[in-house]
Amino acid sequence: MGVREIKNGIQAVLFASGDPVEASRLAKLFSVNTSVIDSIIHTINDDYEPLPFQILKLGDSYQMATRPEYAAVIREALEAKNNAPLSQAAMEVLAIIAYNQPVTKAFIEQVRGIDSSSVVSSLVTKGLVAEAGRLEIPGRPIAYQTTAAFLRCFGMKDIEALPKIPQRESQQA
Repeated sequence: MGVREIKNGIQAVLFASGDPVEASRLAKLFSVNTSVIDSIIHTINDDYEPLPFQILKLGDSYQMATRPEYAAVIREALEAKNNAPLSQAAMEVLAIIAYNQPVTKAFIEQVRGIDSSSVVSSLVTKGLVAEAGRLEIPGRPIAYQTTAAFLRCFGMKDIEALPKIPQRESQQA
């Protein structure tokens, strides 16, 4: 399979998927290594420069998306009603999950000091957090982690792009 076929195939898969696709999955699909996929996607993004499209790298995955400067016209055209800003509580819970993931609701509630079930459920519904499995402790609580949608919404390549939390200087007696 030639570069052109791989290039077209990558675009077709990302367009049809709508969701992030792991680079390793694309590499296996086209029988090349991930560095070839990375290089081809870089070339595709160069080709897209005058167009309203781009391919985003989200952790170890790629997703086709429109450029941010078209957000307003897309929102208006689709009459997006579910794009209400996140509440302060939702931002707090997102921060707790992002910096400590995977975490349980009990951990979130311990940090916040208040029931956070509805906030976590809302973030799951919005696709910003997802279940990361169950912990192997009594009760087998669900652990939560951020998603690729979280990375995309906050313009991050991966979770390492989060701002560092300032460390307190140790108190001298």
